Amino acid sequence: MAQNSDSAADSTVEAVCHKGGGDPEKVEVNRSTAEEELGTPSSTTTTPSPSPELPRWNESAVSILRFVGTLYTFFLMGMTDAAIGALLPYIESYYSLTYTVVSLIFLSPFAGYILAALLNNRVHHRFGQRGIAIIAPVCRLAGMLPLVFHPPYPVLPVVLVLLGFGNGIEDSAWNAWIGNMHRANELLGVLHGWYGLGATIGPLVATAMVTKGQLAWYTFYYLMLGLDALAIPLLVPAFWRATAQVHREAMTLAAADGGKGATTRAALRLPVVWLLAIFLLGAVGAEVSLSGWITTFMLRVRHAEPFLAGLVSTFFWLGLTAGRVMLGFVTGRIGEKMALTAYLLLSVALEVLYWVVPNIAASAVFVTFVGFFMGPLFPAAIVVATKLLPRDYHVSAIGFAAAFGGGGAAAVPFAVGAIAEKKGVEVLQPIVLALLIVLTLVWLMLPGGLRRGGLEKARENNESVGEWLMWGVRLVTGKRRGQPKSGSRDQIDTSAS
Repeated sequence: MAQNSDSAADSTVEAVCHKGGGDPEKVEVNRSTAEEELGTPSSTTTTPSPSPELPRWNESAVSILRFVGTLYTFFLMGMTDAAIGALLPYIESYYSLTYTVVSLIFLSPFAGYILAALLNNRVHHRFGQRGIAIIAPVCRLAGMLPLVFHPPYPVLPVVLVLLGFGNGIEDSAWNAWIGNMHRANELLGVLHGWYGLGATIGPLVATAMVTKGQLAWYTFYYLMLGLDALAIPLLVPAFWRATAQVHREAMTLAAADGGKGATTRAALRLPVVWLLAIFLLGAVGAEVSLSGWITTFMLRVRHAEPFLAGLVSTFFWLGLTAGRVMLGFVTGRIGEKMALTAYLLLSVALEVLYWVVPNIAASAVFVTFVGFFMGPLFPAAIVVATKLLPRDYHVSAIGFAAAFGGGGAAAVPFAVGAIAEKKGVEVLQPIVLALLIVLTLVWLMLPGGLRRGGLEKARENNESVGEWLMWGVRLVTGKRRGQPKSGSRDQIDTSAS
C-alpha cells in the first residue's frame, strides 16, 4: 500500500523510483540510488522506508495483456454464477427435485472456494501467478465438462466443487493483484464490472436458449466450455514470466520494507481479515441469492411470464455492473467507509420497496437499483483491505478474504433454498433485507470511522475493529463524548509487521 509523503525529498524519490515501473527489483534499486543521491534516510533506519510507487495496469504491453486476461476471466465467472439462477427452475423440473435438493448446486462450490482460500498463498509461493493462470481455467473446464452430458443429479454437486475451486483461486489472486495497483478503486470497479457484465449476459443467454430456442438447460454449458477454453491461451502467455521466484522475491522486498512475509496462518490471526471475509461472504451471498432465486420468485410469487422473469435477473446484474463501474470513480473521492455506508442504506431502502410493492414493472426498477448500489461493495472492501493491512499481508489476507467471501455465492443461496422448502420462495426478500442490515453493521465495525483518510490513520494508530461502532452507540446514548482512543492492539501493529 502506497503511503503519501509530505516532504519534497520523498516526492522526488518516488519520481525516480517510477522509472522501475511495476518490477519490484527495479523499483528497489532506483529507490536506493535516489536516496543516496538526495541524502534521504535509507531503509536501514528504524522507520520503514516509503513504499515503492504502485504499478499501473498500462505500464507495459504485458501488463495490459494481463489486465485484459483478468477481465475476461471475471466475465466468465459472472456468466456461470448468474446463469445457474436463471436455469434453476428448469434443472429443478428436469430432475424432479425439491428446493433443498436443487440448492445443493449452490452449496457444493463453497467447498472449492474454501479450499482456494486456504491454498491461495501456497499456490502463489509454489507456482506464482503462472500457476494460477493454468490451474484455474483447467479446474473450471473440468467442472463444466460433465454438465453437458447431463449426468444423474448426484454428480452435479461433486463436479461443481472443481468449478468453485477454479473460481475461488482466480477471485483471490486477481483481486489481490489489482488491489495493489495505482487507482485500485477504479480498476477493481472495472474488474468486477466485467463480472457483472458476464452476469448480465449469462442469464439472458441461458433464458433465451431454454424459452425461445426450446433447448435443454445443459446446452448452455456447451457455450461456456468454448468460452472457457479461450482463457488458457489468453492467460498463460500473459503470466508466463510471473513465476514463483518472482512472487517470492516481491514478498522478500515487502518484508524488508517492514513486514514479515505473512503466511495465511499469520493473516488469519488478524480480526480485520475475518471481518472483511465475513463482509464479503455476506455481500456476495446477498447478490447471488437475489439473482439466483429471483427468477423463481418472479415466476411463483409475482406470476411473471417466464422470459420476463429471467429478464428481471438480467436487470439486477445490469444495475450491479453499472454501479461497479460508475460508483468506482466516486467511492475513493468521498472515502470508502462513508461511501459504502451510504450505498448499503440505499440498498436496504430499495430492497424494502421491492419486497412490499407487488407490481412487476416496479419490481424490475427496484431490483435494478438494488444491484446498482450493491455493485461497489466487493471491490471497495478489497481496497479497504490494502489500506488497513501491510503490503506483505496482501496476497495471503486479501486472497483468503476474497475466496472465503466468494463462497457466499454458494452457501447463502443454499440456505435460502433450504428455508424456501419449508416456507416458500417468498422468504427470499426478508433474508436479503436482513443480510443487508447485517452487512451495514459489519462494515461500521471496521476501524477508521467515516471520515475520509480515516483508514490510513486507523492503521497508523492501530485502532481496533468495532471501536468506532461502539463509540457511536455510546455517543447516541450519551455515555461518552470523546473519540476512540488509538493504539489498540486488536487491529495490527504495523510497525512490528
